[in-house]
Formats: sequence, structure tokens, C-alpha cells
Amino acid sequence: MLEALLRRGSVGVFLAILLGFAVAAPNFLSLGNLANVFSQSAILGVLAFGLTCVIIGGGSNVVAGGLDLSLAANLGLCAAVFSRLNNAGLELWVSLLLTLACGLGVGLLNGLAVVVLRLPPLLATLASMNVLAGLELVLTENTVVSTDSPLLDLLSGGTWLGVPALAWVLLVMAGLLTLLIQHSPYGLRLHAVGEYPQAAEAAGIRVPRYVLSSYLLSGLSAAVAALCSAAFFSGSTTGSGDMLLSVVAIAFLGVVFSRRLVASIPGTLLAALLIGFLINGFQLLNVSSFWVNGVQGVLILLIVAASSALNRGATA
Repeated sequence: MLEALLRRGSVGVFLAILLGFAVAAPNFLSLGNLANVFSQSAILGVLAFGLTCVIIGGGSNVVAGGLDLSLAANLGLCAAVFSRLNNAGLELWVSLLLTLACGLGVGLLNGLAVVVLRLPPLLATLASMNVLAGLELVLTENTVVSTDSPLLDLLSGGTWLGVPALAWVLLVMAGLLTLLIQHSPYGLRLHAVGEYPQAAEAAGIRVPRYVLSSYLLSGLSAAVAALCSAAFFSGSTTGSGDMLLSVVAIAFLGVVFSRRLVASIPGTLLAALLIGFLINGFQLLNVSSFWVNGVQGVLILLIVAASSALNRGATA
């Protein structure tokens, strides 16, 4: 009963939100505004894809399962690295590779802390979040580091088939990760590792390697999102840690958009767009953005409570 309500109710809420904003704000469903929502959802959506990979590989238990609280801080550090390197006059491809390496390096360290040191993901990534935030402050001196490059110009102002480049980044990342996570042998094993780790190990799957790989995907997602952020804000900007609540809300909300009520990339994409429509609708209606944070917090509580109820029902 609860499971069916979550599945159907989530879609109903999505449609109700769209209908409500369409009535209250006449331009809400215009093609230009829809493209704008997709573009503005790129940063949070790509970050949430990374968190979804970690949740899939580590299990959906909020305390002991897969979690990466350092994603937003990783984005901030990668954006600062790219801006500083680009302003230093390095070739674009060098700055790009080093930025991607920075994101992957953070993912590797998080994965090693969880797999080798056996630290709880919640504590390991919370610690790395604070370390990364400190490194970003040192690198940027707590100021906005503006930068410009052909890549950022393309991401911020480019279009193809009338769709902004940032929207394409969101859709392409969703497509690639969907193929990898949902429709490949690697993805099937990653799901098995997260849901049934003991059975996966008994079947010969190297569980630690797959858990580690999920953190690498998370770090890569943070680096890609950092490039989107640098394009959107014309460089590195402070306050990237404020994105964490939205990222967590999107990743957990994405569960209710999947058929089996488990984390999935398509579900996360729909959740990212839902949050994007909420933010955009409130902006069109001149409603304070603080209400968005409140709504996201309530959504997290509802999803976690419902998931806990389902788990208790399954084990009863």
C-alpha cells in the first residue's frame, strides 16, 4: 500500500507542482523557461548523479550505507583549481585534465577511507568535506576567482537544437551513467554490492573494488559539475557547500521515481528537475528562496521516514 502510494503519489505531486506554477505564472511552461530550468538544474543534477552512484554501491541505509557529504565541497575545490590554473595561463586541456584529476583524487581518498580504513561513509566524507572546504579557502583566499575560457563560454552561452549547453551536459551525463549503472554488467554488480553485499562476495564479486569505484564516479561527477558551475558563475565562487542539502534531497527524492523504490540515475534526473521547477517557480512568483530549503528538508524527512517504514515492513 505504502509502496504503491509512493510510486504514484510522487508522479502526481510532480504534475501538481507543474500545474500549480503554470496557473500562477503564465510563462512557466514556455519553451524558453523550460530550457532555462534544465540548464539551471545541471549543477545540482550532476552532483546528485555522483551521490546516487555512491548510494547504489554502498546501500541506501542513511547511517551505515553509501553516502558522500563532500560532493559540494569537492565541486568548490575543483572550480577553484580550474579557475586558478586557467588564470595562470596553462593550456585549456591541461587545466581541464588537472581539474578532473582533482575530483577523482578526492573520490579516491574517500573510497580508500571507507574501504581500507573501514570508516563509516557518513564520518569519512564529513571529515573530507571540512578538509576540502579549508583547501578551497586557502586557494581562493575566500574570494570569487573570476576566469574565462572558450570552454566556459560554450557551456554558458552555447546552444544546440535550441537547447542550452548546460542542459545537454545534464542529459548526456544522465544518459551515460544510466547505460553504465542501469544497463551494464558493472551496474548489475554494483547494485548487488549495495543491496546484498554478503551474497555478492559469496558470488565472487570483489565488493571493496566496486564500492571504491562508486566514489570515483562521485568525484568525477563533482569535477564535471565544477566546470558547469565555473561556466554559470564565470569562475570559482564561494558558498558551494550550500548546495549539499539540495543534492541530498535530490538523490533521496529520486528513489520514489524508480520502479523498485531504489536509487537510480533516471529517478535522480526527475528529482533534479522537480527541485529545479520548484526553485524556478518560486523565483517567478517572487517567493523567498528560503522556502525552497524548507521544502527540501521536509522532502528528505518524508522520504527517509517512508523508506524506513518500508524496510521495517519487509523485515517484519
